[in-house]
Amino acid sequence: MKPWLQLVFFTCISLIWHTDAEFFTSIGQMTDLIYAEKDLVQSLKEYIRAEENKLSQIKSWAEKMDVLTSKSTSDPEGYLAHPVNAYKLVKRLNTDWLELENLVLQDTTNGFIANLTIQRQFFPTEEDETGAAKALMRLQDTYKLDPETLSRGNLPGTKYRSSLTVGDCFGMGKTAYNDGDYYHTVLWMEQALKQHDEGEDTTVSKVEILDYLSYAVFQFGDLHRAMELTRRLISLDSTHERAGSNLRYFEKLLEKEREEKEKENSMNKTMTTTEPVVQSGAYERPLDYLPERDIYEALCRGEGVKMTPRRQKRLFCRYHDGNRNPHLLIAPFKEEDEWDSPHIVRYYDVMSDEEIEKIKQLAKPRLARATVRDPKTGVLTVASYRVSKSSWLEEDDDPVVAKVNQRMQQITGLTVKTAELLQVANYGMGGQYEPHFDFSRKDEPDAFKRLGTGNRVATFLNYMSDVEAGGATVFPDFGAAIWPKKGTAVFWYNLFRSGEGDYRTRHAACPVLVGCKWVSNKWFHERGNEFLRPCGRTEVD
Repeated sequence: MKPWLQLVFFTCISLIWHTDAEFFTSIGQMTDLIYAEKDLVQSLKEYIRAEENKLSQIKSWAEKMDVLTSKSTSDPEGYLAHPVNAYKLVKRLNTDWLELENLVLQDTTNGFIANLTIQRQFFPTEEDETGAAKALMRLQDTYKLDPETLSRGNLPGTKYRSSLTVGDCFGMGKTAYNDGDYYHTVLWMEQALKQHDEGEDTTVSKVEILDYLSYAVFQFGDLHRAMELTRRLISLDSTHERAGSNLRYFEKLLEKEREEKEKENSMNKTMTTTEPVVQSGAYERPLDYLPERDIYEALCRGEGVKMTPRRQKRLFCRYHDGNRNPHLLIAPFKEEDEWDSPHIVRYYDVMSDEEIEKIKQLAKPRLARATVRDPKTGVLTVASYRVSKSSWLEEDDDPVVAKVNQRMQQITGLTVKTAELLQVANYGMGGQYEPHFDFSRKDEPDAFKRLGTGNRVATFLNYMSDVEAGGATVFPDFGAAIWPKKGTAVFWYNLFRSGEGDYRTRHAACPVLVGCKWVSNKWFHERGNEFLRPCGRTEVD
């Protein structure tokens, strides 16, 4: 063996021996191994705890979802009739299940993830969650519900009570904030903070809530309260850079405000020694695009209905045979006046439960977001003021459709030959259709041009479900509110006999507070009804 190879060999042997023998030759050194092993065991336990914690979370979630879905699937419509349940369903599928997916992804659970990934393409989107949150806010405004009432789920006629967590309230506030709606941001962030202060367990921090709340309050010009909230935020997190800069900015604005007031006071030669008190915490709801908003929402709540004793005396009930229609002579319909002028009537037992269920069964697979006709182009488009899904049924779809159409023709004395298809609509959570006209006005002459049947002369509206709370059909112009009753129908003329539009018939479908509202309607047109409803002597007959 060459000398240098011999040296390397013995050097390696000695190093190996030193490495292997160093610890057992010294108990003192071996104690280090004891602590090293202890660290390894502790590390192993932490790994096990993390895995067990993850499995525990997944198991807890599965058990909670099992109980919840057992309850919800036993009566889907009844469960979703509570708007909080509907909101939380959308939120769960869009947000909570995604968080669970991220948790499960920490391990190789390919089967579950593959299934969830496939299913998630059918889940509600961010847009759906935003829409659901806005629906709750719409109910809050229309029915004058404070966030506490909605958060605790204290709504009338609810079968399945549900509540909102701090995280849910925070999510509502964020939705409003992202939409530039500081009014609702304040309301929901305050509710989130209140529940947080009460000790509710949550992953949302007070700092996050106060960050949004302080800025939203500032947007209302309430500097004093904005500063108070910002100081509270800084007391919880002194390193929060934005809060620190915001506080300095608020202080400068407040100082500028004081200087301007002092200057104004000196110019007016009036002195004041006390700082004006700012009314904090209560902010006005901003005005919006709808001029009759207050009247409309009051009617939805059952307030402001102009049913006077004198008018009540002019309303009657009778049997209606469709002007001696042979089909109705033996079995006339019960007719009740809902309003005298314009004349609105309600018919009872128009559709049987079996017919209603069949119509719903036919409509469900075809339901799509309800549209409105653009007054300028005549093209159908979606709009934020109409929140429902609808479908259109033809007589060829099922004999029951033809039967219902024929019945409406017999009751009204108008022809269905030129009428629009039977429209079926289902209003979801907070579903509504704000005040609108069914007929086309003079500034939109092409609205029904493609139909070639003239204007909408009359509306026949079938109520296919009861609604526990909300969902009324209201007429803001003359202060009428008509409440849904399953199996009944209401009817009114949109045009005078002269063909001029009756602008008093501007109406709305109020948001559904609790319940699941199903309706179907038939719009009768002018063509084919010239002799069935001839012109009157004056323009407003």
